[in-house]
Amino acid sequence: MTRLVLITGCSGGGKSTLLEALAERGHSVVEEPGRRIVAEELSGSGDALPWVDLAAFARRALAMARDDLDVAQAGPGTVFFDRGLIDAAVALRHVDGTPLHVSLGASSPYEKDVFLAPPWPEIYTGDAERKHDFEAAEAEFHRLRDALDELGHTVHPLPKTSVAERVRFILETATMR
Repeated sequence: MTRLVLITGCSGGGKSTLLEALAERGHSVVEEPGRRIVAEELSGSGDALPWVDLAAFARRALAMARDDLDVAQAGPGTVFFDRGLIDAAVALRHVDGTPLHVSLGASSPYEKDVFLAPPWPEIYTGDAERKHDFEAAEAEFHRLRDALDELGHTVHPLPKTSVAERVRFILETATMR
């Protein structure tokens, strides 16, 4: 049986660092679709960059997240996702109003328990792949939290503590169910 565990939340909230730490401990992880798309777009046409065409970016992220899910579901065990299908669906709803059920289908593919990285200004940084400011990241966080509630997920806010403690929190909470 495959368990698909979503780690989502505020941009710059430490999700990718957590996934790296989980991978170092031998856990299966899936990297964030958005970062992969930005890297591809920066080396190509750049038409689907979030700061150029957010709708095109969100549609690409939906497709990539579906592919990621198909691959993850083919094997046994627990797979941790750095963002995914819900994030892309929420972005698309934000930009063009597409309802979540249209983007996601009948139900969320992830475990009921979802981990949510809160806004954390002390660790937030922009970079070549993250051009929006902290206020935009906070707004994104609130859209995601509301969507997770709407979809019936049990949201576990990640504590603002060390990476090791956050990993421990995720592993203990994810294995309780």
